[in-house]
Amino acid sequence: MSNADAAASAPRRQGRGSRRSSRELALQALYQWLLNGDEVQALLTQTAEKEAFARADQGFFQTLLHGVIERAPQLEEAVQPFLDRPVGQLSPIERALLLMAAYELTVSLDVPYRVVINEAVELAKAYGGTDGYKYVNGVLDKLATQVRPSEVKKS
Repeated sequence: MSNADAAASAPRRQGRGSRRSSRELALQALYQWLLNGDEVQALLTQTAEKEAFARADQGFFQTLLHGVIERAPQLEEAVQPFLDRPVGQLSPIERALLLMAAYELTVSLDVPYRVVINEAVELAKAYGGTDGYKYVNGVLDKLATQVRPSEVKKS
């Protein structure tokens, strides 16, 4: 288990809003990574300069960013069966959201799958295309059934 994975499994230390801020900042950093290929350290430095960074759960943000970038090929492979096109043809926002949520669904088992999906959908509504949130929701519902079958079955 990598350091990012261990941190993702650690109990929460800050409130819900700080995790939401962390996800939003991670989405922005991942978007930049997908478009420009920026190094992780540069993304961390740029994000730390943002006003919203003080409100975020900084450890969770770093875990998400490192974890998604380290595992991007595996995460893309996990979501690909549920896509209607190659992952590389997704909009950068949808791609970043799906990678981030796939990471949380597979590694952050302390976060209920419905929370992961809801957070991704809310971010898709705020940053994505008109109906992008519906696409993100559909893909993540199918992925959750595969990677967390017993949790999904209970609900």
